[in-house]
Parts: sequence; C-alpha cells; structure tokens
Amino acid sequence: MNPTTRHALTLNGIELHVHAAGPLDGPPVWLLHGFPECWYSWRKQIAPLAGAGYRVLIPQMRGYGDSSAPEDVAAYDVLTLCADIQQAMDALGQQRACIVGHDWGAVVAWHLALLEPQRVTALATLSVPFAGRPRRPAVETMRELFAERFNYILYFQEPGVAEQELDADIDRTLLHFMHDCERLLDAKSPQARLFDGMPAHQAPPAWCSAEDFAEYRRTFAGRGFRGALNWYRNFERNWQRTAHLGECQVTQPTLFMIGDRDPVGQLEARTLERMPGKVPHLEQHRLKDCGHWIQSERAEEVNRRLLAFLGRNHA
Repeated sequence: MNPTTRHALTLNGIELHVHAAGPLDGPPVWLLHGFPECWYSWRKQIAPLAGAGYRVLIPQMRGYGDSSAPEDVAAYDVLTLCADIQQAMDALGQQRACIVGHDWGAVVAWHLALLEPQRVTALATLSVPFAGRPRRPAVETMRELFAERFNYILYFQEPGVAEQELDADIDRTLLHFMHDCERLLDAKSPQARLFDGMPAHQAPPAWCSAEDFAEYRRTFAGRGFRGALNWYRNFERNWQRTAHLGECQVTQPTLFMIGDRDPVGQLEARTLERMPGKVPHLEQHRLKDCGHWIQSERAEEVNRRLLAFLGRNHA
C-alpha cells in the first residue's frame, strides 16, 4: 500500500479526516467506505490508483475513527453526508472528480452524482444499487415485510439497542461482520439479537491480515458503533429531504459491481432490475464467488475494472 498523508479538514460543523495519495495534480478519485469499515478498507486500491496518476482521497466518514461523531441522529442524513464531501472538494479546490463508494459509501456516491452532475464526472459504486427515490421510506416497507421475523436494519433503528450488543466486544463484532455478512438475512425471531445463532470466530478472513484488523479495531475502539449506526436511523429523513431529486437520473458514466454472494443482491433484487432505467450510462458486473466486502475479497478484479473505467471516463 502506498503511504498516505492525512489531512484534518474543518467543514460542515465537523472535523473530517481525509487520507490522500498520488500526484497532487492528478485527476481526483474519492473512495467512500461503508459500514462497519473505515478508510483503510480501500488499502488495496491505493497503490494501483496512485500509480496510474490519480489523486486518491479517502475520508474517514463522519461517525468513524478520528472524524467527528455528532450525537444527534439527524446529523447523519444523506444530504449532510454528501455535504461533507462537497465541502471537502471545495476546500481542496476541486472542480471535477470521480466518486467511488461501497455499501453506505455507495449511497452517498449515488446522491453526490445527482447533486453534482457537472462536478462528479464519473461514478463507481460497489454492492449497493440505485433505482431512484422510493415511493415511501424504505424502513416502512421493511416493517411490513419483516413483522414476524428479524431484520438487521430494523434492529438498528432504536438508539442504544444495537450499541449494547456491538460495543460489548469490538473484535467479536468485526469478526462476525467480516465472516457472517451472508447470514444477516437468516430467519429468526424479531426479538433476537444480531449475532444470535452465529458461530464464534478466532481470526479474520484471509483477505484481512492481523495488521489490517488492528486498523479496523482502532476505528471503533473507545468510540463504539453509535455514529456508524446513526446512518441507518435516517431512512425517513433521507426520503423527506430528497424529494427534489425524485425525478432525476444519474447521467454520468457509471460502473457498478456486486458479488454473487452478497446478501444485498437478495435484499435489493428489485432495485437491481430497475437500475438501468435511472442510470442510462451503466456498466455493471457481478463478481463470481464474492461476498459483500468486494474491494477486499476481489481486489485485483475490482482494480482492473475500475482502472479501465477511469481510463475511459476520467483521464
């Protein structure tokens, strides 16, 4: 991994820490991480992108690591998260950039593309598809569909409930997410806890070394998961605040990748079907034998496809 420099930017009411690599005058590429990850989840993309001449910028997103973690749940709605990146681009004098996002970072990336059709020149999203603003907040639909069985997103809704389980043992929590992501949709009682029925793990998966795992641990040690979980508590607020984007299309060249074992593919099957109607310039790939942590599990293929896409659309 190329060494990075870290910058603490004061903006949008918080301090946002951004790791950077590559030539200062290279075309900017922002890498936005998801849950429960950190800037370091892009470690396998830094050297290839910087080596190809791109200015790589990786924020530790609001609520994570050394960046600020406001207490107010409303401080984590999607337009506020987008504003963190927009203002960081302003502070760095960037008039054009490619945005790359994974998981919740993909949600932010999709909305940045809608908000900044001129400045975001190309878009790459991993794992989470987009088909426009739903007719009602997604959490309302989930409450109907999962009235009689467990759903992890509903479990995350009440402040303090998930924190009690996740914060009790940071290592255990991270190991479960890394190993058992595909079991998040297992059928169990709505009164269950997230990790009920999941096996214990002694070490991270092959794609995460002990050194890598230490960086993930450091992101949450002493802070816990509250800020990160607050992203999930804004489905209704996100829906309300994005009404003006309801008819918009993502018009930029867009690369989308998802693993064939990613549970999001099952959860968002209808969104995947409808996505081309909202993203007309779409290139998409389903990676074989790959779960949710796509840029770590299949780094070589992700890098190859991303660099080819950038070469065509963000030189």
